[in-house]
Amino acid sequence: MTAVPPLTDGELTLQLTRDDSEAVVFDVSNGSPVGTVEVRRTTPGVGLVVWELDGGPEIAQRAVRLVAEHAFGELGLERLQVEVDPELHASARVAIRSGFRREGVLRGAALVDGERRDVAVYGMRVDDPRPESLHGWTALMDSTLPKKRVIAHVVVRDTAGRVLLCQVSYKKDLELPGGVVEPDEDPATGASREMQEELGVALPLLGVLAIDWLPRWQGWGDAVEILYDGGVHEPSLIDKLQPDGFEIRGLSWHSPDELAGLVSPLNVRRLPAILAAPSQLHNLSNGSPITS
Repeated sequence: MTAVPPLTDGELTLQLTRDDSEAVVFDVSNGSPVGTVEVRRTTPGVGLVVWELDGGPEIAQRAVRLVAEHAFGELGLERLQVEVDPELHASARVAIRSGFRREGVLRGAALVDGERRDVAVYGMRVDDPRPESLHGWTALMDSTLPKKRVIAHVVVRDTAGRVLLCQVSYKKDLELPGGVVEPDEDPATGASREMQEELGVALPLLGVLAIDWLPRWQGWGDAVEILYDGGVHEPSLIDKLQPDGFEIRGLSWHSPDELAGLVSPLNVRRLPAILAAPSQLHNLSNGSPITS
């Protein structure tokens, strides 16, 4: 094993004790021994950082930062990972504050005392901005914050007060035109894109009719939905639309009093109220008005 000078941040010292094809291990001291930190070689260019340290999360954070810079600078690794039980919040904080972004959860990936446990994965690339920089810190925080789906649907009406609904291929309920907003896409653009893809025409959006919060439902996480005003048109509009034939198999106009049994319970709750008062903004929670 080639001699390697101790790694230090002025107070904490890491002394190399093992360097082979499987792992690089350092003893950690802070005036006295506090444990070990290691980089386990997994696949070419990638290492798994593991620590067993006393002295609290600050000691662990400083040790992990030191060994990470050594792994990138001296070992030539391009990516490091930290894997922790999602219930071990202190370990998760160490990973984040050391520069590792939360990347996801491997469900049931670990077997602990005969029980399948989830594993949260945190990753850092050699070219990631470090946590002491503004961009690095905000990227770390962004990786840990909730990510809600945003849905953009369009309420298109005809001169008889009916609403345009789509027969979709993936469920029995009739649905409004529109769909999920893509990453880095504003909701109005998403609504127009979905209309173009589904109907062959992106009708002008005249404003927002409703903002609705949707709770978890049938395997979906919660979401925020924006219902845009697609305007009032002659019934003959439907003849000019071109369903994609894959996701959208048909189009039809329906009056508010015939929605029950055709649309989801959510739309049964909210669409009649929206159609009855299209000039106001409806602030909803799960399809029902939010009252103070």
